[in-house]
Amino acid sequence: MSRVTLEQANILIEAALAKGKALGLKPLTIAVLDAGGHLIALQRQNGASTHRPQIAAGKAAGALALGVSSRKIGDMALERPTFIAALGPIFPQGIIPAAGGIILVGDDGAPIGAVGVTGDTSDNDEACALAGAAAASLKTQ
Repeated sequence: MSRVTLEQANILIEAALAKGKALGLKPLTIAVLDAGGHLIALQRQNGASTHRPQIAAGKAAGALALGVSSRKIGDMALERPTFIAALGPIFPQGIIPAAGGIILVGDDGAPIGAVGVTGDTSDNDEACALAGAAAASLKTQ
């Protein structure tokens, strides 16, 4: 598989939202990007705060840009805060150094896109992202 389709993105989002509902989470926003960081699909649940679309996209885009999950970017921010802080202004969709952004990979392990979830705790956001990817039969890094 060399790309994430709109159908897969919608399945991913639906499953991630279902996981959030099952866990009783706060309203979520989910962004699915292609390998170039372009938006494929986004949904924002009723009640989600105003800038959640940008946060979700920032988690996914940051993961793609650095080649690691947004959780690992959070770890990097603890080690090298000035470096991570300097990236925000040069990344078109920003960078969010908190769990919830994961890279989607093809059969060869190369990135084919990313998903970013925001709205609850970062650990819960990441759990929803992983559940969505699994439901859409998409591999993660």
